[in-house]
Amino acid sequence: MRRLFAPLLAGRLGALLVLAFLSWNANAFDLADLQEQLRAAPVVRGHFVQQKFLRSLPQPLTSRGDFTLATGKGLLWLLRTPIAQDLRIDASGISRRDETGKWQALPQRSGASRENQLFLSVLAGDTAGLRENFDLELSGESNAWQLVLTPRSALLRQIFESIRINGAALVDRIELRETQGDRSVLQMTDATAAQTLTAEEQSAFAD
Repeated sequence: MRRLFAPLLAGRLGALLVLAFLSWNANAFDLADLQEQLRAAPVVRGHFVQQKFLRSLPQPLTSRGDFTLATGKGLLWLLRTPIAQDLRIDASGISRRDETGKWQALPQRSGASRENQLFLSVLAGDTAGLRENFDLELSGESNAWQLVLTPRSALLRQIFESIRINGAALVDRIELRETQGDRSVLQMTDATAAQTLTAEEQSAFAD
């Protein structure tokens, strides 16, 4: 009797394991899910802490401030420490707000426009845009995920070893590991999603 029961039990357990695997695979969190999740927030604002770890310095260079990321418009990057400086980054370049409140475009080197777009794609977790330059590896679930970017082009491989983006409903941490051993860590705190810009933010993007 036991000899008959054992194969039957093993067969049922095997079937249950197959069903469990198929169920998990069907509900796995993938790049399309991540893209949809992040696009649900057309406006994201919060605080940031940026640390630059240089091999030549014992302590990281740290800056803090506030940010507003708006789909289709760009990024407001408002530094508060160690200096106060308002920056606006979009596909066309980087601008700085002067003492009169006017935005002045900063000089750009060759290829800067592509770098700006790359930065915006990384910050927004734009997987479609990132696929053009990186191999993407996503792990985790919707409430705790990590996206690892490995550069494909020879040019980017000269700069980055990898880029790691962590988040939940929103992106909350980005780490850029450079080939020379330096790295940058950007942490977004108290980030909140919104559907519209404030009047002040609309003015900043319109100028």
